[in-house]
Amino acid sequence: MGISPPERPTAGGSGTSSGRATAGGSGTSPGRATAGGPRQPGGLDIRGLSKVLGGRTIIENLDLSVAEGELVSLLGPSGCGKTTTLRMIAGFLAPDTGSISVAGRDVVHLGPEKRPSAMVFQNYALWPHMSVFKNVAFPLKLRKLPRAEIVQRVDAVLELVNLSHHRDSRPGRISGGEQQRVALARALVQEPDLLLLDEPLSNLDAKLRVKVREDIREIQQRLGITTVIVTHDQDEALSISDRIAVMNAGRIEQYSTPDELYARPRTEFVATFIGSLNRIEGTYRDGAIGPGSDVVGIRPEDVQFHPDERSGSRPATVERVVPRGHFSEIYLRREDAELRSYFTGSPPVPGDTGFARISRAMIFRNGLLVGNPIAAAESAATGTAASASSATEPEPAEAEPAAGQARADAAVDSVAQRAP
Repeated sequence: MGISPPERPTAGGSGTSSGRATAGGSGTSPGRATAGGPRQPGGLDIRGLSKVLGGRTIIENLDLSVAEGELVSLLGPSGCGKTTTLRMIAGFLAPDTGSISVAGRDVVHLGPEKRPSAMVFQNYALWPHMSVFKNVAFPLKLRKLPRAEIVQRVDAVLELVNLSHHRDSRPGRISGGEQQRVALARALVQEPDLLLLDEPLSNLDAKLRVKVREDIREIQQRLGITTVIVTHDQDEALSISDRIAVMNAGRIEQYSTPDELYARPRTEFVATFIGSLNRIEGTYRDGAIGPGSDVVGIRPEDVQFHPDERSGSRPATVERVVPRGHFSEIYLRREDAELRSYFTGSPPVPGDTGFARISRAMIFRNGLLVGNPIAAAESAATGTAASASSATEPEPAEAEPAAGQARADAAVDSVAQRAP
């Protein structure tokens, strides 16, 4: 297809994406923007999108900007509005208010067949009586393109997704992962400006999901195509996305890089939805939990269990051990809290005693993150408690997710996810 890999910003950082190339041509892209930030002439721009269905507000005043060549995941629980948002972007559902621009062109009044986008559906929607070649060629035949061009484009995209050997096979004779790649090829052969994927991996088993999502990411990066994927699987979103928009009740709670979402979630909802969290009501000081009205959030990897006493540790008893393969999840009881921790190596057994230390904690008040996550060394050095009486009030930027106008902060130091 004459495709060369473009320069890509990595997940967890910011930068520019350039040199997008498709079978039909090439171009340049601007630097990425945040939700509600500068308009993206080469990507996707959504402003003030709202939708009411059956008397219930599904999407409310949603803003989202996706830079050209960027892969963004809409992540959230069932019923949060992520698929409704994707269907409005694709043109299958008309918004009540708001605008949608793709590659600088307003498409809100266009039907799906006239939009510069292509969608991969959850059930793949393949014709069972057609060969792989004919399934992929179907949208090009509807456009009445010359046969020679159809053959050239279909063969090129089948080679891209490694399905040339199944050119004449029918969908029922190939695996689920291969069917998913046929659906992806049918979307890519149209050479869209925007690729939309609606939970494309939900029908695959766990091991195959990992393989296919890596294929999707590799192909997306090779083409440099602007992509929006809907998923409720946090691991899937964290592993392939440049940025993630976490949705809840029709609003975007936070729109950030995977690293920032995990290390500095702006709301308690995001903290509990992304990764595992020890959630305790109270205050945090010198590595200990005290009474209070705030919520203390502690990642399991920020709890260390040792047989001997360490600085800032407290006596703890092992209540339960859950094997997780290359590590174990242990449930600990301290006098001030019950905690979960990750443990590598030979794990303790229930009933063992030792000492548990909290190395880092997040404080939430009224559902919002207060200040920055607190390391145990900071708390001990300053002698201050992260409580309702002493912690600083949330910064103005932290209040925006509650209003559905979440925006990513300027680039922050990339924080490595510390789970084993």
